[in-house]
Amino acid sequence: MKIRNCDLLDLYTDYLISNCGLATATGMSAALDNRITHDRVTDLLNSGYINSRRLWAEVRSMCDEIEQDAAVLIIDDSVEAKPYTNCNDIIQWHFDHTEGRSVKGVNFMSAIYHSWEMSLPVGVSFIKKDTVYKDKNGKEKRKSSISKHEHFRELVRHSSDRLRFGYVLSDSWFACADNMKFVVETCGRNFIMATKENRKVALSKEDKLLGKYISIKEAVSEGCVRSVYIEQLEFPILIAKQVFKDGDEVAGTLYLTSSDLNLLYEQITAIYQKRWKVEEYHKSIKSNASFPKSPTRTVKTQQSHFIASVLSYVKMERLKVRNSKNHFALKSMMIINATKAAWATLQKLEGKYAA
Repeated sequence: MKIRNCDLLDLYTDYLISNCGLATATGMSAALDNRITHDRVTDLLNSGYINSRRLWAEVRSMCDEIEQDAAVLIIDDSVEAKPYTNCNDIIQWHFDHTEGRSVKGVNFMSAIYHSWEMSLPVGVSFIKKDTVYKDKNGKEKRKSSISKHEHFRELVRHSSDRLRFGYVLSDSWFACADNMKFVVETCGRNFIMATKENRKVALSKEDKLLGKYISIKEAVSEGCVRSVYIEQLEFPILIAKQVFKDGDEVAGTLYLTSSDLNLLYEQITAIYQKRWKVEEYHKSIKSNASFPKSPTRTVKTQQSHFIASVLSYVKMERLKVRNSKNHFALKSMMIINATKAAWATLQKLEGKYAA
């Protein structure tokens, strides 16, 4: 059966959503009654057709429908463990902050365009440890030739050239001065970023010139905002302190920075709250779109599968709006129906053997 790559990709992303076990070329072929050979599916993954450009081509029209100045662009990375897959440029040991340790797997970065209750991935990049070096003990190790901060700036640039949005949101990992400067001066956008509590700030331009810095913890009170200066930035930024409580106990403190000096405390915290949409995205592609379930072995086929999984998430986001059900509710419906079909098949088999 001859089929175009675009149509086969459409089938493959459907398969990733419908599938509950390992996502394999033979499994997809069997599910289609072998009308499409497993070799044809493998060829698609190996062709280079499924890439970040294809992702943008697929989501562009959806972005056009929800585009607005009040939208936000969320940049974040995540690690998905692949403990039984051989190491290569993208399957390596990466530090996973959620685990607090290094994990063997894939480390990927995403740009999420959030507007009107839809969250669409508009860019994806992979951290490739493609440079081999020896540490001080002579042990061979790998590092990335492109840093996460460079990936961050490229994702922001790509989105800024194509979409309207009000703020770039990120966690403290990406809140360095170079990234802040890039967002404001190169892209002409504003940012809201979390920052670490040990960051030093100057309370005025004069203090900055004199090198007089204090801890951010001393500079701002709970529920307040304040204009300050940081090293390596010529323009002032706004800082805010958000305290989370469990009853009378303090459960956590979050320090926020923004290039928009006109924001109130309630505005800066409400906008930054949207950053958590990227966590929903990470959870969904891993649980509902077969992201970790492919046994592919080469960098090219692995990247193709991972991006296809992101495209499957886009399909589920569209279904979410159409059916007013979240991704996990949609997946649950499919699993229940699959269980019913398997149960019916079992009953037929039992009836046959009983006869």
